[in-house]
Amino acid sequence: MEKVRFGRTGLMVSRLAFGGIPLQRLSPADASRLVRDVIDLGINFIDTAHGYTNSEEKIGEAIKGIPREELIIATKSPAMDKATLNEHLELSFRRLGVDYVDIYQLHNINTRAKYDAMFAPGGSMEGLTEAIAAGKVRFPAFTSHSLDMAIEIMQTDRFDSVQLAFNYIENAAADVALPLARKLDMGFIAMKPLGGGLFTDAALAFRYLGQFAGIVPDPGIETIEEMRELIGIVAQNEPFSAQDEARVAQARAELGSSWCRRCDYCQPCPQGINISLALSAQSVFKRMPVQRALSFLEPAMAKAGNCRGCNACLQRCPYHLNIPALIKEGLQLYKRFSQ
Repeated sequence: MEKVRFGRTGLMVSRLAFGGIPLQRLSPADASRLVRDVIDLGINFIDTAHGYTNSEEKIGEAIKGIPREELIIATKSPAMDKATLNEHLELSFRRLGVDYVDIYQLHNINTRAKYDAMFAPGGSMEGLTEAIAAGKVRFPAFTSHSLDMAIEIMQTDRFDSVQLAFNYIENAAADVALPLARKLDMGFIAMKPLGGGLFTDAALAFRYLGQFAGIVPDPGIETIEEMRELIGIVAQNEPFSAQDEARVAQARAELGSSWCRRCDYCQPCPQGINISLALSAQSVFKRMPVQRALSFLEPAMAKAGNCRGCNACLQRCPYHLNIPALIKEGLQLYKRFSQ
């Protein structure tokens, strides 16, 4: 598969990365086979995370015997302090069977509190900087679901890579974040290129992304047939057409009324509901094993039934979502899987 330069890291990565989150749903044998087959197809960029339960272990088993320099391995830590980050990094080494990672991402930096903790003395950025100096990490990176916070972090110019949700529905990054990444020569990983598993037309999704130079989509797939299909779509490099634009407009009209962008402008909820997490139930159940999904969603769903329909969130949502109704839908789905 064609390799592209990943920003100022200078790394040459496959035009598609392999997202490790769905590996949680596979048996160890099936997961190992999938990772090896994906690598055989020319994918050299593997992205996982400390929090993806057994994903790192399954990747580690799959890559045994493959020369380390042939792979670009990215993983993540939600740690906000140096000590915890070091613990997570050493655990990732043991799980993956490696002694360094190429890209280490501070995971899910969405709030001012996380930003402040990350950059505080003894914070995770200090730990990441020391890990780079020690040769344990090659390049610093971060992920976020808050576009405003991501832009602020990018502007510090202390990271070589950013990972943001980017697809034909969740496309706000195209306006500022992507041009800023190009200006700063940062690598850009496009999270959820298939809408977290909700898009059914992969060709349309990747033709849309093909308009934007300098991004590496990071789909999470469960079968080698899925990856073969995506590689074929990317290799064809068909232009995004007027007909495609019309189909995207229709999809936006249909999904836009229920699609949470996780900007969190709706917060705080008077009842303490984590609204964006509650609204993500359908995508979470598509990407995670059921028990892991239930555990992940439980903090939001434990309070979701407390929604009083006060409509404070409706007044704040820039996308005019019917949030109380969507919370109820998410709760119903959660209860169905709980039975």
